[in-house]
Amino acid sequence: MQNTSFMPRPLRRHLASLLVASAAVALFPVAAWAQGTPAGEAPKVRLSTSMGDIVLELYPDKSPKTVENFLQYVRDKHYDGTVFHRVINNFMIQGGGFNADFQQKATRAPIPLEASNGLKNDRGTIAMARTQNPNSATAQFFINVVDNAALNAPNPDGHGYAVFGKVTAGMDVVDKIKLVPVGNQGMHQNVPKTPLTILKATLEK
Repeated sequence: MQNTSFMPRPLRRHLASLLVASAAVALFPVAAWAQGTPAGEAPKVRLSTSMGDIVLELYPDKSPKTVENFLQYVRDKHYDGTVFHRVINNFMIQGGGFNADFQQKATRAPIPLEASNGLKNDRGTIAMARTQNPNSATAQFFINVVDNAALNAPNPDGHGYAVFGKVTAGMDVVDKIKLVPVGNQGMHQNVPKTPLTILKATLEK
């Protein structure tokens, strides 16, 4: 896990939570985002979690490659059984990379950064986690629980973090998750003491 070194310490600690290790495998063909979605409608994904459901509306017009990538992971059932592995109240909740045993799941190749799309890291938005390499996002994502202007391009490192959707239902669930007790697990910090599992991620019809 890499750290940023250009922000005040409290923010550096928070930003480090959005940096993910690259574990890319060969790129698989990605289906068009609109598959199974009526023309003109933003795709919606339901995260059924152990604390309740969260519904996400995605913005392929603003973040086409990011939405494409996220929906392919949904179709591949990659997120089923993963956990919110890092939770920081007054910042964000992060998930999509590890199972409950903290084994990291294999991913496809990274995607290009789409942070300069006009979307802001405001409360309730979903964005991609990445390493210090701006074009390194794979499967991990985070949901902002406050307005995080420090993550908007070109902050904090000249690149920003790519927002690609927002929570349209279940923000109360997000707010419950952000308050759970956390601790350290090995090299990982801010880990929920009780696993918070994404039971299933499904594309809404």
